[in-house]
Amino acid sequence: MHELAIAQELSYIVLRTADKEKLSAVSGVNVIFGRMIQVVPEIFEFAFRESVRDTIARDAKLQIDIIPVRVKCSECGGETDVDEMFIKCNYCHSRNVVLIQGKEIYIKSIEGE
Repeated sequence: MHELAIAQELSYIVLRTADKEKLSAVSGVNVIFGRMIQVVPEIFEFAFRESVRDTIARDAKLQIDIIPVRVKCSECGGETDVDEMFIKCNYCHSRNVVLIQGKEIYIKSIEGE
């Protein structure tokens, strides 16, 4: 359950940023995950809620966005999103691809007052 570790680290970043910006409350947090991170949104939300339970972010609306895995083919140069477990180019079906998106974890925005 890596969601707990990710939630703890992201909640630390949210709270540190809120302190730096002198926020009295965090009202929203938008988090982006690449599909390859394989986070379960419901488990992450539970873990995040526990991580911020007694903080100024306890009532924050949490928005979780999952972005697709995207690769660039080294054979034909095509870029494509992939949903399969075995990653390959959707144009020429080569497996000689470079991952260009899908392993991200970041906070897109923090809202507060």
